[in-house]
Amino acid sequence: MNKDIFENELQIAKFTAKKAGEILIEKRNDLQHSIFSSDTDLKLKADLESEKFIKEYIQANSDYPILAEESGKSVEDLGEIFWVVDPLDGTANYARNLPLCCVSIALVENLKPVVGVIFDFNNNDLYQGSTNTKALKNDEMINISNINNQKKGILLTGLPNNTDFSDASIFNFVKDFQNWRKVRMIGSAAMAAAYVASGSADVYKENNTYLWDIAAGAAIVESAGGIVKITEPNENYQVNVFISNGKIIN
Repeated sequence: MNKDIFENELQIAKFTAKKAGEILIEKRNDLQHSIFSSDTDLKLKADLESEKFIKEYIQANSDYPILAEESGKSVEDLGEIFWVVDPLDGTANYARNLPLCCVSIALVENLKPVVGVIFDFNNNDLYQGSTNTKALKNDEMINISNINNQKKGILLTGLPNNTDFSDASIFNFVKDFQNWRKVRMIGSAAMAAAYVASGSADVYKENNTYLWDIAAGAAIVESAGGIVKITEPNENYQVNVFISNGKIIN
């Protein structure tokens, strides 16, 4: 993909993410209506409204197909290059007015995120990055942290909806926490990646999360100088992810 195409798709992602975020702010009272809930998951009218707008705008302005959280694939064969859309990452936070949620839009090539935009609409902060550009927050350059020791670092992590909550699984999950100065679970993978990209945290890692949760953040972290490892993809687009400032690699 050449530089001009990158720039065009980045502009599409930025415009779409901001407009979707404005919808989520302006119509919050109406969009907080639940359309599905379980013991571990929640879907709101907001998820559908935001995704509908994003898909319609992208389809009108880009030739690439879309993989979206709520509606899945726009075509059966997505090809090598396609959009990945999370219309509202942090739905449970949005439902309870916790300001840790965002719109997340990425473009991937051979499953590698190459363009990423995250709009933290509660704080009016737009994060962006791509293979050909530096990472920015509101047009100001951002960089990963210089922390090189877990004992001085902040780990961000989470528990996906289909987590094994057995005692043994939770024990292994929590055991790693002893190695870190602080551990945070904020309920938004995209925002976690944005915080790593901007140096507010040092590592984000999670197993069995979804590509749409982390694709945009991965592109932004790499353009900020960090490293990203996305492994174990399955047919449902679940992946294991390790996103780091590059100085802490375990």
